[in-house]
Amino acid sequence: ALLEAMQEQTVSAGDTTRALPRPFFVLATQNPLEMEGTYPLPEAQLDRFMFKVLVPFLRADELEDILQRTIRPLEVETAPRQIATAEDVLRMMRVAREVSVAPHLARYGVRLILATHPKDSTAPQSVRQYVRHGASPRGLQALVVGAQVRALLEHRFNIAREDLQAVAPAALRHRLILGFEAQADGVSADRILEDVLSGVSVPRP
Repeated sequence: ALLEAMQEQTVSAGDTTRALPRPFFVLATQNPLEMEGTYPLPEAQLDRFMFKVLVPFLRADELEDILQRTIRPLEVETAPRQIATAEDVLRMMRVAREVSVAPHLARYGVRLILATHPKDSTAPQSVRQYVRHGASPRGLQALVVGAQVRALLEHRFNIAREDLQAVAPAALRHRLILGFEAQADGVSADRILEDVLSGVSVPRP
């Protein structure tokens, strides 16, 4: 059911299929596998998440703020302030998709994806040694759309190489399926992506 919602933007019950309201997106937190009752998500489901963002543990001031919010009198609580409507979000999504992607940078994105596959001739040694399956076409889509959004946040209406490189870890780290040897050697997906980014050149315009 979650796969259908994430991919098709619909939910089905019996013979009835209903479209989900837009914008629709899924946010999920990942518990350590060592915790009881925690299991890895299937690869097909992982691939449907656009980004995997690593969130460090809270700083002392953030922990203090959480505590103060917990112990303050209930009547002090205020409702969250709305800063955008659903239509505002959809409009921002449309604007982001209009950010220009030069053909040579689109090819660069393709090269990055191919270099995550161990059988590709451009794959670095770490990919050949540690990666079982590389990033999917959805990874390429997430990479380029993420670069469009980053360019817009930087007040540019065209993407640059730096945009693709900046979003690559978040867009691709959960899409690299590593082998047991990577776990044994303590090699992470981020470390492998560093090799990919340093080894793949940008095509000429």
